[in-house]
Amino acid sequence: MMQVCVNGQRCPGDGAAVPVSPGAMAESAAAAVAAGAAEVHVHPKSPCGDDTLSASVLAATLIAIRGAVDVPVGVTTGAWTEPEPQRRIERIASWTVLPDHASVNWHEPGAEEVAAALLARGVAVESGLWSGTQGADRFLSSPLASRSLRVLVEVTDPDPLTAEDSALQFLADLARRGAVGSQGDVRGAPMLLHGEDGGAWPVLALARRLGLATRIGLEDTLLLPDGRPAGSNAQLVCAARDIRWPVEVA
Repeated sequence: MMQVCVNGQRCPGDGAAVPVSPGAMAESAAAAVAAGAAEVHVHPKSPCGDDTLSASVLAATLIAIRGAVDVPVGVTTGAWTEPEPQRRIERIASWTVLPDHASVNWHEPGAEEVAAALLARGVAVESGLWSGTQGADRFLSSPLASRSLRVLVEVTDPDPLTAEDSALQFLADLARRGAVGSQGDVRGAPMLLHGEDGGAWPVLALARRLGLATRIGLEDTLLLPDGRPAGSNAQLVCAARDIRWPVEVA
């Protein structure tokens, strides 16, 4: 399974292809799904271009994207949207249109409470475990760990020369804790492995070799495997579908 992450915390200043309005997100998501993406992950944006959990903005974003695609659509609950955990929980309680799932970063304060609030609303939880953080410790000790839709193993090493090794070390650490099952699941939930920036392509290639779900999009990288700027999320999905790493240069 390949998910497309259409924008992340980026804005048009990071690259002209980054979609920020509901209409632009919907158009970008539709092209990415046509290229082979099976799910959409999106960061709804305020009129100023900031990530937000606002009920009205989230509703407009979800309605636009669902009008363009017929696949599950998830959103972020990152602490940068609302630094105070209780405020994030209040935002979730105010949602009038619900996403299919939402990501929860377990290294962030209030992660367990945010996950519980999502589950109470009937929103599935993607549990984000970032390398180099205490997220895995907090997740594995939580009674909610077994209720995840999937576990996002997020490799934060941006160096293309070391990101694959960092990913393998993170996976090995999870395995040593007895958290990884025989099917590559974490506490019974499917694993999605991905990287970021310079590490996005080598980690994606590793995920494909291991038979794990993965994701790609302008949230994770603005560049194609050969270093050229990506013109769209669909272009990234097409490249991910046929990924070979490292890139061979004639």
